[in-house]
Amino acid sequence: MRRFGKAWAVGALTVWPLSAVSADTPGVGSPDFVFSGFGTVGEVHSSDHSADFANSVLQPNGAGFTRNWSATVDSRIGGQLFARISPELSALVQVIFQQNYDGTFRPHVEWANIRYQITPTLSVRIGRFELPNFLFSDTRNVGFTLPWVRPPPEVYGLIPATASDGVGIAYRMVSSHLTNSTQASLVQETVQQPFGRGTLRARSSYNIANTTEYKSLTVRASYQHVRLTITSLDPFLDNFRMFGAQGVAIANRYDSDDKPASTEVVGASYDPGHLLLNAEWVHVRFDSFLGESAAWYASGGYRVGAVTPYLTYAYSSAKSNSDPGLPLTGLPPAAAGFAAGLNAGLNAILQGIRAQRTVSLGARWNVASNVDLKVQVDHTRVSASSDGNLINRQPGFMPGGRVNVFSATVDFVL
Repeated sequence: MRRFGKAWAVGALTVWPLSAVSADTPGVGSPDFVFSGFGTVGEVHSSDHSADFANSVLQPNGAGFTRNWSATVDSRIGGQLFARISPELSALVQVIFQQNYDGTFRPHVEWANIRYQITPTLSVRIGRFELPNFLFSDTRNVGFTLPWVRPPPEVYGLIPATASDGVGIAYRMVSSHLTNSTQASLVQETVQQPFGRGTLRARSSYNIANTTEYKSLTVRASYQHVRLTITSLDPFLDNFRMFGAQGVAIANRYDSDDKPASTEVVGASYDPGHLLLNAEWVHVRFDSFLGESAAWYASGGYRVGAVTPYLTYAYSSAKSNSDPGLPLTGLPPAAAGFAAGLNAGLNAILQGIRAQRTVSLGARWNVASNVDLKVQVDHTRVSASSDGNLINRQPGFMPGGRVNVFSATVDFVL
């Protein structure tokens, strides 16, 4: 991770290296401005034509049903402006063009924050920024910093939002070969969902993350707790309430009206030179229809000159992808038929909780100091009770099965 990230840090495209400069940094006179850019151009093909493979559940479509080959899954372009207003005060704005929830490519502000360096080791920032849940959280939108085409969706797809609004504090300690960074944040976020599914709102979200770097080893652990609201299913779940106490219990169990959710992540990266190893584990619990899941991946690569072949295994599981729903015994025929339809609809929703395993084989070629070419083949086996990573599922789509995905991307930084 470090070697891929060096050009990025030098290019002023990561939040931490830019904004953690000590108060001894020269440039007291006038503000210093640094503009940098990044982008990915890619094509993706999926073997499943009854649904779409996408980089995130927040995308409206991808490769498979909508397009045989899709350039919208991974392609994006972004720019970032960093301003050092004084030795203690700095500001950062990042804008990205990529496929939005509504299928457009309107630019959006990914980050916009101000940081004040209280001491050389302690800083505070306010605005919009990325929470450091994962090893690659700060640069997950920047393909050039990643060893793969995209972070394994089994893990990173469990927290698809990439920016939050709020305040954060960071403490960074450096001692010989050891660097330790602790960050805590209080944030909220609002995310639009595709297909008219409404808005996802997260409030009262607090996050704490600790990153330790020792020589070639990096270890990160994080925890996040949030109150989550997704009201798009309320009309459907309200139908259960007409069936008395049992129906009310089902509706209350699966609605997402200001429900608590928690996430724990542990990850490690080892990069002594030619060898590159990465692994992360995540556990999420949503007291709603999103359910409880756990996922992990392990990835290894070996650099041979400018080329790095790699192999990744990723696994995700759901605590449950089904619910018996309303009992039908004793109901009048018409009511029983309606209840059976509600039960089927509920289980179709629960099938959306990801349960699958993927083997990925790929290679990265550093064409230049700021350009790479990657190719990757993913073979995914989806659990028989899950829709896996597929979105935009069409009539006739069946859970389970196997999906093969081919991806090719060119990443660059400026």
